[in-house]
Amino acid sequence: MIRRSRPSEYDPTAPLTPSGNLRRREWVSRVAEGGATVAAILAVGVLAVIVYTVVVRGAKAINLDFIIKGAPAGIGPELVGTMVIVAFATLIAMPIGVLVALLLTEYRGNRTSGWVRTVMDLMNGLPSIIIGLFIFGILVDHKQQSGFAAAVALAIIEVPLIARGSEEVLLLVPGALREAADALGVARWRTVLTVILPTAVGGILTSTVLAVARAAGETAPLLLVDSQFDSRFYQLNPFEAVPNVPVRIFQLSEEANPEGFTEAWGLALILVSMILFASLGARALLTRSKRKLAS
Repeated sequence: MIRRSRPSEYDPTAPLTPSGNLRRREWVSRVAEGGATVAAILAVGVLAVIVYTVVVRGAKAINLDFIIKGAPAGIGPELVGTMVIVAFATLIAMPIGVLVALLLTEYRGNRTSGWVRTVMDLMNGLPSIIIGLFIFGILVDHKQQSGFAAAVALAIIEVPLIARGSEEVLLLVPGALREAADALGVARWRTVLTVILPTAVGGILTSTVLAVARAAGETAPLLLVDSQFDSRFYQLNPFEAVPNVPVRIFQLSEEANPEGFTEAWGLALILVSMILFASLGARALLTRSKRKLAS
């Protein structure tokens, strides 16, 4: 005997028809999409206003003497000093960040990988002033301020950024390359050095550039560990106090001098330009590297 279904029972073969619940979900989805769009437009608008203000007020101070001379006529020592500090910070942070990324991707079965990922997340969200205070207590307290201490502080900021960016790129390396190396009997460490890293080197460099762009504009750690410098002279010794752009902007903004404000805006324009172009270039290179690895 065939038992017929009652009309009230659910029929999986029946066509889908919109219900009150579906219409409510569509309305909520549209509201959420509209809110996200408005938020994105506001964020871009705020960035545009900031960049426009910096360009308009800082362009008045930009000239050749301003870029190459020392204080009070120029900012040459600060530009060179910032490059020195960031270069040393990157030399410290890049190897550590890449090794952490390799641990999280190539040795995911390791028990410590989960703890390392958690530590990277915590470091990424750690306020930079706390990092500066930590380095002050270790390297500066009762000692001389130095560019090396500033580089170590910026390196702590760069490490999680490089590690997470490199991790994303390493995960895009085709698994067939690893399987082929294993089939040939190649040791894991040699596979990493000769196959995986060369394939992902473009994305790793891009992640490093993004980390450098982030660290170059940090002010709080440098105020604690590298703020007692002489802006009149170039200083290339990292174990002495090294002039730098973020701290100089802060110092000029605290002075009741209109010319100092103009110089601060000029410094801000140069710093924002460096960070903006580095970030845009790194994003473009990262997109290209991901597309290349995915193909």
